[in-house]
Amino acid sequence: MSIGVVPAAGRRVGVVLAGVTLLTSGAAQALEELTVSATRVERNLLSLPVSVSTVEADDIQRRAMLGLDESLLRVPGMFFQGRYNSSQDLRISIRGFGARANFGIRGIKVYVDGLPSTVADGQTSLDDLDLSNIARIEVLRGPAAALYGASAGGVINIQTQSGPDVPFVEAGTIFGQYGLDRYLVKGGGRVGAFNYYLNGNYLDYDGYRDNAKTRQGIVNGKFGYTFADGSQGQLILRGANAPTAQDPGGLAAADVRDLGRRASRQRNIDFHAGEDVQEQKVGLSWRKTMGVHSLEFRNYYNWRDFDGFLPADVGGAVTFRRFFYGGGGQYSNSTALFGHANRVTIGFEADTMTDDRKRYTNLGGVRGALGFDQDENADTVGVYLQEEFNVTEKLAVQAGLRYDHIRFSVDDRFLGNGNQSSSLGFDEVNPMLGASYSFTPAVNFYVNYATAFETPTFTEFARQADLQTGGFANVAPQRTRGYELGFKGLVMNRFTYQLAFFDMDIEDEVTTVENKNGRAFFNNADTERRGLEASITADLYAGLRFTGAYTFSDFSFDRFAKFPNIEGNTLPGLPSQNFYMELAYQHDAGWFAKFDLNHVSSLYADNANSVKVPDYNVANLVIGRDVRVGTTMVTPSFGVNNLFDADYNQNIRIQEANQRYFEPAPDLNVFGAVRIRHDFGG
Repeated sequence: MSIGVVPAAGRRVGVVLAGVTLLTSGAAQALEELTVSATRVERNLLSLPVSVSTVEADDIQRRAMLGLDESLLRVPGMFFQGRYNSSQDLRISIRGFGARANFGIRGIKVYVDGLPSTVADGQTSLDDLDLSNIARIEVLRGPAAALYGASAGGVINIQTQSGPDVPFVEAGTIFGQYGLDRYLVKGGGRVGAFNYYLNGNYLDYDGYRDNAKTRQGIVNGKFGYTFADGSQGQLILRGANAPTAQDPGGLAAADVRDLGRRASRQRNIDFHAGEDVQEQKVGLSWRKTMGVHSLEFRNYYNWRDFDGFLPADVGGAVTFRRFFYGGGGQYSNSTALFGHANRVTIGFEADTMTDDRKRYTNLGGVRGALGFDQDENADTVGVYLQEEFNVTEKLAVQAGLRYDHIRFSVDDRFLGNGNQSSSLGFDEVNPMLGASYSFTPAVNFYVNYATAFETPTFTEFARQADLQTGGFANVAPQRTRGYELGFKGLVMNRFTYQLAFFDMDIEDEVTTVENKNGRAFFNNADTERRGLEASITADLYAGLRFTGAYTFSDFSFDRFAKFPNIEGNTLPGLPSQNFYMELAYQHDAGWFAKFDLNHVSSLYADNANSVKVPDYNVANLVIGRDVRVGTTMVTPSFGVNNLFDADYNQNIRIQEANQRYFEPAPDLNVFGAVRIRHDFGG
């Protein structure tokens, strides 16, 4: 194994861990090619003492592209809900972290092109993410605070496409049942030291259920320049306008039976539940490699305007104007130490978020009287150090340490119910230690120990059954400590595999105690999490690849001071078993096909484990062909979602106050797509 510096585009040390191509590298690759090369440093991937997976562009873009889960289901340890409710956003969990999110993504750090989509209070929204623009998704599973700060579940690093050497332009459309219409256009190229990439995407989707419409437009620009000294600069521009994202609401079991699976909650219709979002982002980065030295800086600015209506009168009309900005830097040195391969990395980052948040009475989709007005500010500063050292050719160790200072403050401007202005600060230190030993290329053992922390978001601080009071309630940050051990390898140059076992104790986990009228309220509980994750990718025959992933989860409440009667119960919203398999075929003549099947075992909808949601099996199929005419490629395709017409719920609203837990998923539905790409030469 070797540790070295390569002039490839990089992010920061944490992203190195997510840059592995273990599960998606071609099985016929030679062993020496199985290295990390998508990030700033190069490393033998089999020696990494962590669980990592990647997904490539074809696995993302040859689908209906309604959500990240379509492609990320192949990653063990991950579970998804909410694909068909754009107002709630896709709920992503890694090892159970993020499952409680009422909207957006929690417990997981998300980066797009090295820039954080996770704001300073820990909430993530991906309204500006265009799935047709993604080149690769990299997932680091498990506590990552020693590298990323507040992120107990893991890290999702998304890399978008860059301008290629040969200029091109592409246009396409995806159309299907329930009013699905998506239009996309993109193009890029290179002129000397300058490369560019531009794309646009518009989605118009009526949705499977009543009151579930989505209208969204996204534009992106990515520009790179290589300077005379070899350093590289990059400018990223993104914008999203989503004026319509309706929320059909959850249904009680009786509603599903009497009104049908396509019905929405009448209260959601009456109160015009949904949201209107505009978002813009500007990002800058610069990096330079000088022999064993590597240096990088980044800076970003994000604006988000949100107008939403909850199915409630008091405080049911919500607006905020957000400004999120920050930056960071990193230095890495790979000078050998005592004749052994070695790399040390130090870095810093700082983020600031300011929300101008107001709540009004919801008068049937019209703003009424103002009842809440405050500025919410979150500031974070973090510094980190990581050391990677090869003890022998077979044994490698890795250690990391990070310090974070976080400050939340509220400036209350609505004083009719008293002054709720307050502030709250946290100082956290988190270590990580890991080691790997390579018996053979087919058998590589690793073990790691790490701690992590996660602060509540501003919305999670809210007092139960009180929409109009600001400030901070008594919800403490959660802390995680745990270990992981596993095996991974390349066998006979034919397939790769991963097997991981983890055990984590979470103190003061921020847990849902009530979900009422689209608003969740939280409290702290101690929990235990143990699990087993397995995955394999195998080339069975020329052009035929099998991918499989299995997850077993044992997540339970250990101590809950406020509700001691649920101690020992299973955490809601998470299945104990999750299995995914895919067969993908690519013929030399251009034909391709993908068949996948996902089995999800039963899960509970509430903390008391009194409502059990049945298990389900969902299968999908896509068939298409790449037809080349000169330098033009035409790709028609046809797909079927829910091939066997399974009756299941695409989202469960955990701990819903009136037992309206269920959001039914579409039955069997079809879609088609056509893409045309023209390369200008080459």
